Amino acid sequence: MRRLLTLREGSIVVVTILAIAYFAVANDRFLTSANFKTLLPYFAPFAILAVGEVMLMVAGEIDLSIGSVYLFAPFMFYEFHQLGLPLVVDLLLCLVCAALIGALNGVLTAVVGISSFIVTLGTLLGVGGLTLIISGAAPVAMPGAEVHTTTESVKKVVNGHTITLQEQVNHVGGFARVFGAGIYSELIWALLAVALLHVVLRSTRWGMYTVAVGGNRHGAAEAGIKVRSIVIRNFVLCALLAGFVGVLEAMRASSVTPDTAGASETMFRAVSAAVIGGTLLAGGEGTVVGALLGALFLGVLRDGLVLDGVSADYLDFILGFAILIAMAVNIYVGRVRKGSGHA
Repeated sequence: MRRLLTLREGSIVVVTILAIAYFAVANDRFLTSANFKTLLPYFAPFAILAVGEVMLMVAGEIDLSIGSVYLFAPFMFYEFHQLGLPLVVDLLLCLVCAALIGALNGVLTAVVGISSFIVTLGTLLGVGGLTLIISGAAPVAMPGAEVHTTTESVKKVVNGHTITLQEQVNHVGGFARVFGAGIYSELIWALLAVALLHVVLRSTRWGMYTVAVGGNRHGAAEAGIKVRSIVIRNFVLCALLAGFVGVLEAMRASSVTPDTAGASETMFRAVSAAVIGGTLLAGGEGTVVGALLGALFLGVLRDGLVLDGVSADYLDFILGFAILIAMAVNIYVGRVRKGSGHA
């Protein structure tokens, strides 16, 4: 157990396993393939959002605007498509818009010197309001996510005889299946994002400089690290992932609604996953894999409570205490790690 606790992800691994074990015993529908497909939208999108937030929090900053960027990007996707542009071009342009918001956050924080909390609180409200203006506060159907019905021949055995039946089958386009509408597409994107950013944070100069900036900004600057560049780069990455997840979720649902309250809740869930996963708000320490596990824990918690018929009102209550407990455990794990020489 002590060896496990020396891992940054040790505490959330234990907590997640205990949560899965509890709900598996409490409800026999929990460990089924059908429920796993239901669980995916609960944690895969938040995992992508959380890993972007981890990169920024390790640098000692935070982005509260990812919820609004998450909502803004699919509406820009729709607007670009209305100009007659191809779907791939629509995706690239809406991601550019998301990246520009991230760059604005980064410049105001790193160059102008405004607190990232204040900057991103402003862009959270501003971009959310801009989304309402662009959309006219009305939902839109996502281009490329249209469902097409075809008639297919299906062979079935009835009373020992093989007969051919005509059945109506619904399909979505290849673009939609890759970018959110496929059953496992969001999970695949989440795993790719986690794997890539884990390598970036642990094995590249970008990651090492990010840790250095979050640990001691003045010391990092004196060592020759371009602190402003690192901070801006991480803001852009965080916003870029938020915009991408917004498109994935809109494709999965085949439509998007300008719900700013829901967007803010999305932001809180992503930050919670990062914090529960072991990333410190003070900066200098964090784990991308922990963010994935934190998102999985929140997904398991939500899914298990729904299966047990628990009112959704209890979810935030339990989540709040889960964050407090997770932070207390993370502090203890940090002390164990230092005592074991793994700091």
